[in-house]
Amino acid sequence: MRDGWKEMAGRCRIVVACLLLLSSFAAAAQSGFVRVEGTHFTLDGKPYRFAGANFWYGAYLGAPGDSGDRARLRAELDQLKAAGIDNLRVLAMSEASGFKRGVRPAVMSAPGKYDEQLLQGLDYLLAEMGKRDMKAVLYLNNFWQWSGGMSQYVSWVTGEPVSAHDPDRTGDWNGFMQNSARFYRMPEAQGWYRDAIRAVIGRTNSVTGMAYVDDPTVMSWQLANEPRPGSDTDGHANADVYVKWVDDTAGFIHELAPKQLVSTGSEGEMGSLRDMELYVRAHRTPNVDYLTFHLWPSNWSWIDHKDPAARLESGLARSLDYIDRHVAVAGKLGKPIVLSEFGLNRDHGSYSPDSGVQARDRFYREVYARVLKHMQAGDAIAGSNFWAWGGRGRTANADWMWAPGDPFTGDPPQEAQGLFSLFDSDASTLRIVSDHAHAVHALPH
Repeated sequence: MRDGWKEMAGRCRIVVACLLLLSSFAAAAQSGFVRVEGTHFTLDGKPYRFAGANFWYGAYLGAPGDSGDRARLRAELDQLKAAGIDNLRVLAMSEASGFKRGVRPAVMSAPGKYDEQLLQGLDYLLAEMGKRDMKAVLYLNNFWQWSGGMSQYVSWVTGEPVSAHDPDRTGDWNGFMQNSARFYRMPEAQGWYRDAIRAVIGRTNSVTGMAYVDDPTVMSWQLANEPRPGSDTDGHANADVYVKWVDDTAGFIHELAPKQLVSTGSEGEMGSLRDMELYVRAHRTPNVDYLTFHLWPSNWSWIDHKDPAARLESGLARSLDYIDRHVAVAGKLGKPIVLSEFGLNRDHGSYSPDSGVQARDRFYREVYARVLKHMQAGDAIAGSNFWAWGGRGRTANADWMWAPGDPFTGDPPQEAQGLFSLFDSDASTLRIVSDHAHAVHALPH
């Protein structure tokens, strides 16, 4: 009889252990973190697809006191959420620079020195997004000059002023891009960059008390906004070091934030020396959880900047083909992909919020229809973020360019304020965005 009791007790312990194991699996499945399963995202065991926006200045609005505008932030998050937008791509680190069109203030004033108010702005943004069940994609650097970015790191290492390579002064974009790409080869710059990554990812939210690495509001950390190997003309010599930088940095971030995803922020083929194989090489590493690509037909001269309606049909055809080819590449790599930027000018190249958006609306409809078609087919694309939410931001400047102290819009300081912004008054485009968001959310789970 005693042996029987021992056997029964042993079986009970096994049952209890199994129940505890199942409980832990269930808890993990209900963690609130976005995960990757094959070519799709999941959230709490169900497919996760999203319609999102770029909101690069969200942390700036979240800063305390006169530095930010928390009332505007809350109101605009409410408006986006009401439209069905549940994923925001946000700048998490900027560097103080002497660029003519650089944002001011910056999160990092010098290597290792950070603006606590702007970091508290990121805290507040994440807390408010969490309340609204929204997910954040946070990028930690920038290839372009408007937030300081890689060229500013180069300047800190070399002592060379960024003005010598400022395209807004020199007009030399090839030279600027080659200078920015020097960043990948500089160990000292990489050390400072990793310190900045630690400063953000290792942060505890001052509003919620939650460590960033434990916050499911953060879907993904991005290495940078639109990292490139350099210019199309001269960047080929940087291809190998660029691919290694992606792998090494993504692995470093994974070590710091194992519960969250890592992505590159790449534009796709057009940001990879127009070489799809290079794009594939950079995203083949297991340290990159999913692919990103961007779509800028007027910047790439597929559609006219000054009159987007003039070559709209041919530009749309190239744009939809660009989407199809990147979705196919993601499927072959066995990873999800996100169209994390796309945009088009207002009618006749106007910057005024009062101008028409007929061509842009057509562009948004066609892009969204193609994205939805791929989703319905079960293809690798998992979401999109339009560029960019301008909300109630407006400029009164005659040249339409941002100046320190002005309200922020979706257009960063290097661009006219109104170039690609989707303002809160753009009712027709907002309807298109909202209709797409609801269609995505209605897909089978």
